[in-house]
Amino acid sequence: MGEGEVRSRLPQLRLDELLEELQARIDAARGTRDRVHSLLEAVLSVGRELDLTQVLRRIVEAAAALVDSEYAALGVISPDGETLSEFLTVGLSPEEIAEIGPYPTGRGLLGELIRHPEVLRLESLSEHPASYGCPAHHPVMRTFLGVPVRVREEVFGNLYLTDKRGGEEFDADDESVIETLAVAAGVAIDNARLYEEAQRQQAWLRASGEITRGLLSGSSRSEVVELIAQRAREITGAELADVSVPVAGTGSLRVELALGGEQAERLGLVVPVDGTLSGEAVAKAEPVTVADLAGDPRWSGGSRRFDGLGAAVAVPLGRVDGQIEGVLLLARRAGELPFTEREIGPLLGFADQAALALELAERRRDAEQLAMLEDRDRIARDLHDLAIQRLFATGMTLQSAARLVEHPGASDRVLRAVGDLDETIKIIRSTIFGLRARDESTAQGLRSRVVRLVEEAQPALGFAPRLSMEGLLDTDVPVAAADHVVAVLAEALSNAARHARAGRVEVSLRATGTQVVLVVQDDGVGIPAQGRRSGLQNMAERAESLGGGMELSCPPDGGSRLEWSAPLGG
Repeated sequence: MGEGEVRSRLPQLRLDELLEELQARIDAARGTRDRVHSLLEAVLSVGRELDLTQVLRRIVEAAAALVDSEYAALGVISPDGETLSEFLTVGLSPEEIAEIGPYPTGRGLLGELIRHPEVLRLESLSEHPASYGCPAHHPVMRTFLGVPVRVREEVFGNLYLTDKRGGEEFDADDESVIETLAVAAGVAIDNARLYEEAQRQQAWLRASGEITRGLLSGSSRSEVVELIAQRAREITGAELADVSVPVAGTGSLRVELALGGEQAERLGLVVPVDGTLSGEAVAKAEPVTVADLAGDPRWSGGSRRFDGLGAAVAVPLGRVDGQIEGVLLLARRAGELPFTEREIGPLLGFADQAALALELAERRRDAEQLAMLEDRDRIARDLHDLAIQRLFATGMTLQSAARLVEHPGASDRVLRAVGDLDETIKIIRSTIFGLRARDESTAQGLRSRVVRLVEEAQPALGFAPRLSMEGLLDTDVPVAAADHVVAVLAEALSNAARHARAGRVEVSLRATGTQVVLVVQDDGVGIPAQGRRSGLQNMAERAESLGGGMELSCPPDGGSRLEWSAPLGG
């Protein structure tokens, strides 16, 4: 080829080079246009969703598609800011995920972005100082791109992308695209959170209205408590909901209501305040949370009922007369998200309403009980002032008339009628005592317990013991001393029925302001010289345990007399 021919072909070569460069620029522009179009589509796709779980899934799928990566994941940072609470993946089949094992919690290179929330792009992730390898059966990964996702300036989680298809490395354009997607993702996540919170608030409001309607319609306390626990469990997505109430004077709690899980095994269970999450809420009078209820060594009390459970919260149900009325325990399955402040806030308001419901039910029950007692007092007064007095007057008239009856048979019949009237008066007096005591299902006072005990002893004795009571027995005598009084009286009446062969038993109980005194006297055979004394010893020990005493004597006219006393101090 001559020099002239070479010179003639040089312009053609330059033209070809220019055309190739122009085509490359056109292809780059078309690629940029297509990428921008894909990015806009991804932003719109992510923004259309309102369900938070679906939003997160779409974000990680869009990230993988935009930079053409083989694998992608989105790690959600837990409230403690140190670990991952959720991990969504793209590129791994369910079988591969199961073979690899549990999802990562934020160690190694994944934790690097948690500690330093900045874009991280690597040609080889194994060469980074924070990398410590992958678990068995995990695919080998080389290139890496990590970008934090922020929601209102707070790091929500991180996008992790590995192994760009074709063996290429992630470049600055890829980094820019994922950063843009992360900004849009933050807005979408915030919107989904707000929507979720609004839905939850509506659910709480509906539940509150339902409880209010139940209260106004006169629902019982048990119905209100069950409704409270059921709605709280549904709204928070808890596996179980337990309502426990303090057992007075024992330092323990009793599970009054159990929903979900092995509820039959938990219902009625008595657990200590110390060493239980519910007990801690009662002691602090504030909500207490835990990330792993079954595995946390601090809450060992009754832990067997929490097998398979994870995050939990215990919320006290307010105060009634200065005392915690109860505590609501909600627990989720192991591995589920912990309870957040966003959930606990509305739960506190719900618990306050629940406490109001319990107090209102208590006040309504007291009012009904008071009305019943007033009605019984009226009936008792009418029986005493009208019926007994007229019967007594009739008996006196008949007794006087009997002396004027000359026929022996008629006189005996009149005297028998007088005796029947005396028995009738005794029955009415016993009825008056019963009317002035509370109903057996609700009575807790010492006075009513003693009345029931004396009535129950009548079949064994063969007659009704005489009973007299004085003083403020229901208010001045502490619960512990009242329990001892009832136990001692039961033993004394049992002894009279089995050993005394008595025709009359008199029971006297009085509270003097400084001590409670119980006297049981009969006209039987007295105290045998030989015989078992274990029951008497137990009664004496009960008195001594309270700082009191017991005296057993034989009156001059026969029988036996037991006097048992205990101080009312403190």
